[in-house]
Amino acid sequence: MDEFRALHVPGSPLLLPNAWEFGVGAFLAAQGFRALGTTSLGVAAAAGEPDGAPSTRDATVALATRLARLDALVSVDIADGFDADPAAVAGLAAELAGAGAVGVNLEDGRADGSLAPVDVQCALVTAVKERVPGLFVNARTDTHWAGGRSVAEAERRVRAYAAAGADGVFVPGLAEPGDVERIVAVGVPLNLLFLPGKVTVAGLAELGVARVSLGSLPYRVALAAAAGTALAVRDGRDLPLSPPSYADVTALLP
Repeated sequence: MDEFRALHVPGSPLLLPNAWEFGVGAFLAAQGFRALGTTSLGVAAAAGEPDGAPSTRDATVALATRLARLDALVSVDIADGFDADPAAVAGLAAELAGAGAVGVNLEDGRADGSLAPVDVQCALVTAVKERVPGLFVNARTDTHWAGGRSVAEAERRVRAYAAAGADGVFVPGLAEPGDVERIVAVGVPLNLLFLPGKVTVAGLAELGVARVSLGSLPYRVALAAAAGTALAVRDGRDLPLSPPSYADVTALLP
């Protein structure tokens, strides 16, 4: 867990690709990525469930357990914790840590588009840190992902979550340089989501960001690649990508 924490360097951000099944994680690890995240959307879609639904809890734990077999550090997206009870969320965190995970993402966004009250979310963060002190808790606020909320609200929540024990903070959707610098100034490692066409890793590094996540982007690109492959074969065109061989993939498996 200390190694994962040390990878969060403001100005030299950790690029964290996100997996939704073991093979993808194994392939990413084979490319040299020391740390991997999971994507709640990809896990939910693979299970045929809504994103972040409590019904995806078991699939999330199962994936984390498999990925932890890899020579990679694994951080798990647990959405809102799949439960409103701080003890239950802390229990999930302990289960994941026991399976080999080194971190979790815990968000304040709720299924109806609202944000959890700050004190409620702080209680979840504190419960997890008290139960598993060494686990890296990346406290996510959806002020900008849900839209319509100010950077002042993001800063208020980030400060509160840091005070509650969060090791890092995540503000997906934040992109304006001045706003990014304002949150960086809070003094806790800032994680941002890579937004194609809006930000670059180099640009975020210059602003002091400590981690850049790909989120559901690899999963959505994989969907496009799968459909593009089928359409290319149907239409007699060249394949859109050059895939690894069958042997390459089987070599990654246990």
